Amino acid sequence: MFLEIITPDKKVFEGEVDSVSVPGSKGSFQMLNNHASIISTLINGKVKVKGKNGEETFDVKGGVVEMLNNKVIILAESI
Repeated sequence: MFLEIITPDKKVFEGEVDSVSVPGSKGSFQMLNNHASIISTLINGKVKVKGKNGEETFDVKGGVVEMLNNKVIILAESI
């Protein structure tokens, strides 16, 4: 699946990933390939991205995540 992490200042990450874990406002959850469509608000916490190059972690300060047709977009207030 394809992931973009964007802040008001810049695009932080863009690329193919295997999984994304996010700090949802109702609890953390993970999205894998072919996950159902979802939109959720985010709280302060860690976004964990697993891909071919290993695992990366981003500290987000709130925002929104959308998963639609194997594309994940995270709009973070700041990182």
